[in-house]
Parts: sequence; structure tokens; C-alpha cells
Amino acid sequence: MKEASRQSRWERRTQTPLLVLALTFAVAYAVPIVAPDAGPGVHRACTHVEWVVWGAFAADYLVRLFLSPARKAFVRTHWLDLAAVLLPMIQPLRLLRLVSTLMLVGRRARMAPQIRLTTYVAGSVVGLLMFGSLAVLSVERDAPEGNIKNLGDALWWSVTTMTTVGYGDHSPTTGLGRLLAVGLMLSGIALLGVVTANIAAWFISRFERDDRVERAQTAAIAELTAEVRALRAEVARLGGAGTGPLGEHAAGGLAIAAPEADRPGSPLARGATAPTP
Repeated sequence: MKEASRQSRWERRTQTPLLVLALTFAVAYAVPIVAPDAGPGVHRACTHVEWVVWGAFAADYLVRLFLSPARKAFVRTHWLDLAAVLLPMIQPLRLLRLVSTLMLVGRRARMAPQIRLTTYVAGSVVGLLMFGSLAVLSVERDAPEGNIKNLGDALWWSVTTMTTVGYGDHSPTTGLGRLLAVGLMLSGIALLGVVTANIAAWFISRFERDDRVERAQTAAIAELTAEVRALRAEVARLGGAGTGPLGEHAAGGLAIAAPEADRPGSPLARGATAPTP
């Protein structure tokens, strides 16, 4: 329990610094692509910044692994973090360094599920459009047969590819550019599915809430109806008791209290004279 609390404190304290590092990484990644004519010192500085930020995220992963009470379970449940740390070490996969950095920030975010989903969708759309454009521009700008030569062409290509429209006026010609196109198309389809599923889930939750309210009202009406019927039955029972046994008892009392001369077969009824005192 103590180790788990240490890990939680570490994650809380490093969340904001890692976010700042991720934004720094994004700037360092974009500058050499947007400004290719910048001096060699600028390019070297940006490359160093990228490696420093990646090293910070790698160190963060190792620290969390060390603080975790169940390290095997941590590696098994955080395999995306491990892949994001290991894959960018391969030079041909340098473009994945940006994706891995953003992915690690997203994994570390602590927020409500609804806010997290909205943030993921909005952030993924903007991030894929911007950095997809930068990535394809970096690999297609110097291609002999490439037709994506500036940031505007790259951004237009990213929008048409991500929305699966594909006008065809701009398209990658290199293998890595086409691989980026495939990833962007699959990401666009996945995000569209997430948005559609989220809207459908919202409607279903509204319908279920309305249905629960309607069922509660129906149950309340049924309970009230049963109470009214029981009350009517009780009133009917009490009203019938006034002409039932109680009435017969009253009639018997009157018969007992009647004069003896009125009783059939009595001496007075046969004309006998009452004895004088």
C-alpha cells in the first residue's frame, strides 16, 4: 500500500512537467519541418530536445516501474508505454517519437471518463491533422516525384485522407509516406466510429433514463390504484355491516322489549285477566 501511494504521488507530481515536455517536443519536431532553411544549429538543437524529452519519458517509465508493487503486472498492463519508449530508439521509426510522447501524456492524464473521451477525440483530431501533415511533408518534400511540397499541401492532404475523401490531387509517393497515409485513414475511421458510438450511447442513456422515469410513474399509479381499490372494499364492508348482524341484533332486542300481551300464546293474548295485587 505504501509503494502504491508513492507511485501515485510521483504520477501526480510529474503530470504537469511531462505535459510541458510534450509541448516542447512538438515544437522541436515542427520547427525543422516548417523552417527547413534554418541553420544547422537550430536543427541540432531541435534534435537534442527531442532526445531529451524522450529520455525524460523513458526515465518516468522506469521510475514508475520501480515504485510499482507488482512490476510484472505493471509491465503487462502498461505495454503501450513500454512500446512507446522502445520503438523510437530505432532510427527509421523516428516519426513514432512524437506519437509515443503524446500517447504517454494521454495515458497519464487523470480526468473524468466523459471529459477524457472528449479530450481524446478532439486532441486526436487536431494532433493527427497537424503532425500527420508535418510527418508527410518531412518525407515527401524531397521526393523526386512528390507533389506535397509545402505545409498547405500537406495539411490539405491530411484532411482529405483522414476523412477518407481522397481527392487525389495530392498523394504520397514514398513508402513511408504511404504508410503514414494508411495510418491516417485508419485513425480517421476509428475516430469516426468513436464519435458515432459516443453519440449513440448518449441517446441510449437518455432513452433509458426516460424509460426508468416512465416505469416509476407507472408503478406509482398502479400502487395508488391498488390502495384506492382496497379503500373502496373497506368502505363497502363497513357499509354492509350496518344492515347485517348488527341489524339482526337490534331487531332481537326490540322483540325482547315488546309487551307480553303482544306475544303469541301468552295468557294475556288469550283473554286472561291479569292478577290483581
